[in-house]
Amino acid sequence: MKNHRKLLKMILAALFLALAYVMPFLTGQIPEIGSMLCPMHIPVLLCGFICGPVWGLVVGAVAPILRSVLTGGFPPMFPTAVCMAFELAAYGAVSGLMHKFLPRKKPFIYCSLLTAMIVGRLVWGASMFVCVGTGGEGFTFSAFLAGAVTNAIPGIIAQIILIPVLVMMIDDQKIMKIKD
Repeated sequence: MKNHRKLLKMILAALFLALAYVMPFLTGQIPEIGSMLCPMHIPVLLCGFICGPVWGLVVGAVAPILRSVLTGGFPPMFPTAVCMAFELAAYGAVSGLMHKFLPRKKPFIYCSLLTAMIVGRLVWGASMFVCVGTGGEGFTFSAFLAGAVTNAIPGIIAQIILIPVLVMMIDDQKIMKIKD
């Protein structure tokens, strides 16, 4: 039975990786807010909640790099995809860890999500500071706020609405019993 759970987690992680690859194509059709919706974040956060912290970290780290390589540079590899890899890895790991150890109740799902979103954005800011700083340019606090908060408001709202609803549906209905 344990091997079955591992295989199911691996298959679901592959599904979330595929969604992280495809979703930017869908939201890219709305040029005004397409990238502001942060389409790769949703599958990675769900992967952390559903498959656990390890798979969430792996899918988060691989998704932007894979997408950059397969699409010929969208997002651009350096610094964008590299920094997104750190950010999304943090999202997947933190959401998975917190969901694993906190009770499976509504407030704790929101707590896990908000903590993962904050930690992920801080990791993105730190990695941008390091990556952009190595190029001789500066990454200011206002650039951090614009990239992590202001430009991402539609995505933040979408994540706060969608992720808990989907996680609660899966947890409440016991659709998948793959938790360790």
